[in-house]
Order: sequence, then structure tokens, then C-alpha cells
Amino acid sequence: MQELGAVRKALLAGALDADLARLAGGRPDRTRVTRVLDGFQKTFGAGDNTPVTLCSAPGRTEICGNHTDHQRGRVLAASVNVDFLACAAPNGTDTIRFQSEGWPLVEVRLDGKGPRPEENETTASLVRGMAEQAAKRGFPAGGFDAYAVSDVLPGSGLSSSAACEVLLGVIENHLFCQDRFTAVEIAQMGQKAENDYFGKPSGLMDQMASSVGGAVAIDFADPAEPVVRPVAVDLAGLGYALCIIDSGASHADLTGEYAAVPQEMGAVAAYFGKRVLREVEEAQVIAHLPALREAVGDRAVLRALHFFADDRRVEREADALARGDMDAFLALVTESGRSSWELLQDITPAGAVAEQAMAVALTVARRALKGQGACRVHGGGFAGTVQAFVPLDSLERFKAETERALGAECCHVLSIRPVGGYVLCP
Repeated sequence: MQELGAVRKALLAGALDADLARLAGGRPDRTRVTRVLDGFQKTFGAGDNTPVTLCSAPGRTEICGNHTDHQRGRVLAASVNVDFLACAAPNGTDTIRFQSEGWPLVEVRLDGKGPRPEENETTASLVRGMAEQAAKRGFPAGGFDAYAVSDVLPGSGLSSSAACEVLLGVIENHLFCQDRFTAVEIAQMGQKAENDYFGKPSGLMDQMASSVGGAVAIDFADPAEPVVRPVAVDLAGLGYALCIIDSGASHADLTGEYAAVPQEMGAVAAYFGKRVLREVEEAQVIAHLPALREAVGDRAVLRALHFFADDRRVEREADALARGDMDAFLALVTESGRSSWELLQDITPAGAVAEQAMAVALTVARRALKGQGACRVHGGGFAGTVQAFVPLDSLERFKAETERALGAECCHVLSIRPVGGYVLCP
């Protein structure tokens, strides 16, 4: 760690510029780091001689593999140039104090007693969960203070919760664990915190993409040892921009919709005596279709068929990106989006008639693309965002058209960040 005053001097001298530009996908933002340092000092009464660390964890974008990770399938994902950035320091107590700018201060006393029902779906649950996961792996985390800012918008489909989990893991790893945890281990800790402490059923894709960084194809056949394949990609060099479009719909009250997807896929697997669809052959589903439909229902069968198709599609998309074949890649993105809409059915919540924001956003995006590029549902679906790959020479027009139809500043232009969880000031 470095003294806070020394970090300020290094920032002003430009010593952090290269790292900041790398994380942001462009020009370094010294002002944002100054906000973090000022916020830390003001919130916790720190002096210029306080040893601190600066840590960052990015949001993520899912490129292919929609709802495949929880069935031990494959995904293609990437970290993006929005993040949680924090200044942190040990405080010598058994309490973690976590201040995310604009939100109430969270204080969690570490007692090792596990999840608290009253903390479900709160930041406190993630703080507790990450600390207890570190302890279970042999590195008890002590108390620390952290002040964070985030431009990973909640509900954006860029997984602000995973970015927060990875940030906490990076801080604890650096302050208390001698940086022994790998990016994969931090991701696994984050999934446990989200599943067991926060109370949200999820696979491992969000945390892995945030923690590992860059574009990665991940095979979850063995969740304890996922196989990670880096995929080199330069979208701008290939003439395209990555856009995330906010549909305007909220994720609130959709936990049941999200939970139903793994439950129904799991019901198909259970019909064949298996735990997850990765252990089932697609041919078995087709061969037993009449009895299977009767046993688990048509939507469950269709969702299973989506799994098999998108699971295969991941490797083809990764290969296309690796060789710079945008025509093949975009065709596969379109296929994946169609499968999510028709088979997975994660565009419109069951029974929704008057409000179908995701469907409207997808339709607007497709019209604005005018036969070029590709778009698809982004992330878990039902609400949130649409992902679009837009030709650079059409980007300004595309952004204007989508924002005219869906609202000002709904279209966010992002880039793929080359690194995941990161310590800027060792």
C-alpha cells in the first residue's frame, strides 16, 4: 500500500494515467480518482499518511450463452469499461465500513455466523458474504474502510452486483490474503455471496467475466474448475461499436421470473435423472418429447432446447471473433437473440400485456440497425437492456434513433476492457 498523500502526488504527476486509460478504454479520468480519495478522507477521517490501496472491478457484458451457465454450459462474455473504483484501508477492527457514493454507509461486523435473512438483497449481504468466503478459504478478512464510486448502473444488465462482489474480493485479497486468490477463486466467492447471502439464484458467468477480464469463453462443465479461454478481439478495429440500450423496465419484482428459468431447465434434467442439462443429450429430449411435455410442460422443454442451441453457439461465436469474421459473428448473435425470444422466452414477463419494454427496445434497435450489425437481449432478460453491435459509420444515427424512441441517454457506447479485477496502487 501507499500513503494517501503519495497516491495524490502520483495521480497529479500522471503516474496512474496508463492504468486509468487502460481500464477506461480511453483517456484517463483523474477527477474520478480524486473523488474517491476525497470521499475516503471525508468519510473515514483519514490523513495523508494513511496507507491505502486503489482497486477496480468492471461491469460485464454477456455476448453469448443466455442462461446457460447455471446448467453448467458455456458462455462468451467480456468485461467492459465501466467499473466500481474504491480506495480502501484496514481499520484495525472486526467491522467493515463500505461507503458507495450516493448510498447509505454499510457497516458489517464480522462474526462468522453466516447469512442473515434480514440482509437479503442488500449490499450488507455481499460485504458479509465476501468476507466469510475469504475466511472459509483460510484467509480471515479483518475490518477495513472502503469508499467506492460506480458507473455500472444498477439494472443496466452490466451486473453491478458482480462488480461489487469482485471489488470486495480484490480489496480483501490484497489487504489480508497476500493476493493468493486467483481471479477464478474471487469469482467463485462472489457467486456464493450472491446465492447464499444476497439470496439471488445465479450462475457463475457474471462474476467470472468481471473478475477475469477481457473477452473470455468459459466452460462451466466443472464449476470448481471452469475452463477459461481468452478471446482476442478489437471491435473498433473490425469497424463496430458495442452498445447497451436501456429498455426503461425495472428488474424489481422479477425474482420469480429469473428463478423459473433454472427451475424449469432443471426439471427437464431431472426427468432423465440428471442435475443439469449439461448432463443430458439433446437427442434424448427429442426422443422423449411427448412424455416430457406432459411431465414438465412446454415452456420447460423449449427452454431446454434453447440451452442446447446457445451452448453450441458459444464456441462458434468465440471462433468467429478470434479470426475477425464479423459476418459470421453477427449472424450468430442474431440467432442467439432469436432463440432467447422464441425458446427461452425471457423477453416479456408471463402475462404482461400493456408493458413489454424489452420487446419494444429490441424492435427499435433492429429497425435502427437497418439490416446491419446485430442485436439481442442482454443478460437475464425480462427487463433491463438490449445489446447491439453497430457499424461505426452508423453509430451516431443509431444512437439518435434509439434515444428518440426510448429516451435520452438510453444508448450507452462501451468498449471491452482488457483486464478484470485490478489493484492500481499495490
